[in-house]
Amino acid sequence: MVTKKKVAVIGGGVSGLASAKAFKERGHEVHAFERSHDIGGVWEPSRSYPGVQTQSPKDLYRFTDHPMPDDYPEWPKGPQVHAYLHSYADKHDLKPLFHLNTNVASMTRRADGKPGWTLTLQGPDGERSEDFDFVAIGTGQFSDKNIISHPGQDDFVAAGGKVMHSSEYTDPEIVRGKRVIVLGASKSGTDIAVNAAQNGAEAVTLVYRENVWRVPYFVGGINFKRLLYMRAQESQFNGWGRGPLARALAAATKPLVWANFRGLETLLKLQLGLKKWDMVPDTPIEKAVSCSLPIVTPGLFEAFKDGSVVPVRGTIDRYEVDTAVLTTGDRVKADIVVLAVGWKLGVPYLDPAYREKLIEADGQYRVYRLSVNPDLPEMGFVGFNSSFCSVLSAEMIANWLVRYADGQLAHQPTRAEMEADIEANLAWRRAERPAAQVYGGLCSAPFHFRHFDEVLADIGASKRKRSNPIAEQFSYPNASAYGDFLASAPQYRVQ
Repeated sequence: MVTKKKVAVIGGGVSGLASAKAFKERGHEVHAFERSHDIGGVWEPSRSYPGVQTQSPKDLYRFTDHPMPDDYPEWPKGPQVHAYLHSYADKHDLKPLFHLNTNVASMTRRADGKPGWTLTLQGPDGERSEDFDFVAIGTGQFSDKNIISHPGQDDFVAAGGKVMHSSEYTDPEIVRGKRVIVLGASKSGTDIAVNAAQNGAEAVTLVYRENVWRVPYFVGGINFKRLLYMRAQESQFNGWGRGPLARALAAATKPLVWANFRGLETLLKLQLGLKKWDMVPDTPIEKAVSCSLPIVTPGLFEAFKDGSVVPVRGTIDRYEVDTAVLTTGDRVKADIVVLAVGWKLGVPYLDPAYREKLIEADGQYRVYRLSVNPDLPEMGFVGFNSSFCSVLSAEMIANWLVRYADGQLAHQPTRAEMEADIEANLAWRRAERPAAQVYGGLCSAPFHFRHFDEVLADIGASKRKRSNPIAEQFSYPNASAYGDFLASAPQYRVQ
């Protein structure tokens, strides 16, 4: 018999919405907490930079039962994604579950000895503590800004300069007529650099540490979703837990795989002109692909060509009044510095004693199925399984997590099984696929199908693949099909 639980969901973005829906539709009492004034997570306009759009095409960035509108472009803009998330919340009546402007200050085990957690909540009516039977953490990987500083920064700011995190770049008017440095060349960094150049910045310098492979929206005229999201392509990467047969097959096909990826690299070098800009990475693309693989911002290489954006490989060493001195020795005059240096990964409100059980000394997370830790009962993560189709990934693991919480998985893993799987996965990340260590190892890309296969097997889905074997091998994940797969698992609802 499944007991009705009082469930806390932390976060109001994609993962929080997926969690709230999964636990609500099973009949649990859901209380969701979002520290901002609105749902939407990173897509909430006050946290988005101008011109932001998805890295994934719209049919990959969606929930299983809620396609994006037909009139949305292939890569929707930030306000469109925000509206889409609101429409999903309305469709499933999730908004009444959310307590907005409410921050989770701490999370500790319940003092009354009962299973579960006590959350200290800071909201409009002050601070209070509340007990919960289960906690689903849906804050994902983009919750707390990564704030860095360099010597001389205070003097730079005192002299009139501005230093801001990329999420604070919300009005392009601030760069008009200004000399701008963007530190970091991830997708947000290159987006902001191009946006600043197009909005009247006097000069834009893009400063970055290392060359990484970048993929344009169209590779040789082909939408990249038809190249990088295939099960057939995924099988060419060195996934975890390969047995003797899989290793033998990999050895036999190694020359073909090598030729395939060298061909892709050659195409990218020619199409983007990587050699001209000294931007050819040292790492082979098949070893580098992970959640950190950036999509090329439209207009980026054109901006390099016309000089409106100047790329410099290095970082900021120090500031001198109105100048940033780079590690290359370059001295770049600047009025505004935008730090596109990402987000801090972590769970700062979790009791430190439990954070130590969750995070290894090298920053890798000890999580089974990228969701739960056997030392942290009655809680789990949604959105820690980041991917190139993160909305679908969040929905899949949310459906897994509610069944795990209710003891309704087809095979409920024992502690020993979880520990063994975690250790094997850690060893794989460290020894066989270093790229998998990105974001603390919390990334299922490029192994979307493999991860979803495990989730579906765990929940007892009778359907796990499309009936058309050609589509299953050579097409991207179909969200509607995964909705059918989830529906084929045993269904239940608490009373």
